[in-house]
Amino acid sequence: MNYIEHVGKYFLMLGRVFNAPVRTKVFYQTILKEIEDLGLKSLGIVLFISLFIGGVIALQTAINLENPFIPDYLIGFATKRSIILEFAPTFCSIILAGKVGSYITSSIGTMRVTEQIDALEVMGINSLNHLVLPKIIATVIFYPFLITLGMFVGILGGWLAGTLSSQFKALEYIQGVQLDFMPFLLFYSTVKTLLFAFLIATIPSYHGYYVKGGSIAVGRASTQAVVWTTIVIVLCNYLLTQLILT
Repeated sequence: MNYIEHVGKYFLMLGRVFNAPVRTKVFYQTILKEIEDLGLKSLGIVLFISLFIGGVIALQTAINLENPFIPDYLIGFATKRSIILEFAPTFCSIILAGKVGSYITSSIGTMRVTEQIDALEVMGINSLNHLVLPKIIATVIFYPFLITLGMFVGILGGWLAGTLSSQFKALEYIQGVQLDFMPFLLFYSTVKTLLFAFLIATIPSYHGYYVKGGSIAVGRASTQAVVWTTIVIVLCNYLLTQLILT
């Protein structure tokens, strides 16, 4: 099957996803469960990665700014900008694409190969709406909060790294973090996060829903879903940077 056919099936799938849910009460309960599975259970790894990424950025910036004519507060400024613009929204989204994307594909793919999806269709339930839409809503609602928290933890990680290593002074780092704050950059990061959350929910769902075969096919579909989600995230990151920041 060629790429154009995959793209067409993907958008046709989205058309079925956004139909009105059959049972509203069950739909809301499913959203809460998806927020727990796709969001809360990813909180630890996002905070862990953000903490150490912030520390690495601050230390590398400090090492490369040994010129006495360059003020040390630029370390905090560079760390803040790097985390807000790229590392929190993009890097963490790629990590989530691996963790959450493989889970979504394997769970839906298992339902497909065990004929549970066929049973939903026989009962007159829109299986795509029932399975995919709660995942989209859960990720779009929760991931901006998750990435914003990752930004704060990343900046905190830079401060801790400088304090523990004595590479720079904590007060100068905080001064650099406060320097030239631009709310528009948070808007840019939020837009990226919302788009990436949508991709993380839908691309793995597509690969899982249309999988054919047995358990081996589900494993291959999970790998393909992570790869293609990462590729699309990187491409969209470049396009959004061109459209919004340039």
